Amino acid sequence: MSVKNIKELKIRLRAQYRGIRENMDPEEKARQDENIAGRIWAMKEYRREPLFFTYVSKPIEVDTVNLILHALEDGKTVVVPRCVPGTFDMEFYRITSMEDLEKGSFGVLEPVPDRCEKITDFSHGFCIVPGLCFDSHGYRLGYGKGYYDRFLSAFGGYKAGICYSSCIQWNLPHGYYDRPVDVLVTEKYIRRMKKPVVSGCTERGKKSGA
Repeated sequence: MSVKNIKELKIRLRAQYRGIRENMDPEEKARQDENIAGRIWAMKEYRREPLFFTYVSKPIEVDTVNLILHALEDGKTVVVPRCVPGTFDMEFYRITSMEDLEKGSFGVLEPVPDRCEKITDFSHGFCIVPGLCFDSHGYRLGYGKGYYDRFLSAFGGYKAGICYSSCIQWNLPHGYYDRPVDVLVTEKYIRRMKKPVVSGCTERGKKSGA
């Protein structure tokens, strides 16, 4: 498939899954949000990791405000992104309450830089990853700006995609540099992704400098 066709397909998919989300019954959405949150809190990866990265959700997204409040109650270091004006990069800041947030880029709540500690160590942590759609292999369809694609390429922790089961499909187009999540959490199930198996000859080649 050509680059042009892939772009057109992604535009159609974004419209399709945005429409599904916008037409969700509010009570049903709240129920699904609660189920997803409960699955996150029960995960061993969440419980053992003190550093919790998450975005602040918009109305059509899986609710993360409840996740933030729960993580704060659990004593975790909660880290939230801020879009850097004029770029497609994000900075991350620790927040200690919802009062550390203000409306920023695209009307999304973001940390107030002067009030929050900047976090630059991305070697570990439990990260909630947004997406309009995910596929069964952990790849995501975002909003097209590439903010999280850049961040995930440098993130060394555990990546959890949260999504409604109505917004999951078997395969999504993705590129070489796209990073799948480690686990996909919906209101119905948790799907952990299989890690690629490295052959013995490849490992020997690495050690020998090949």
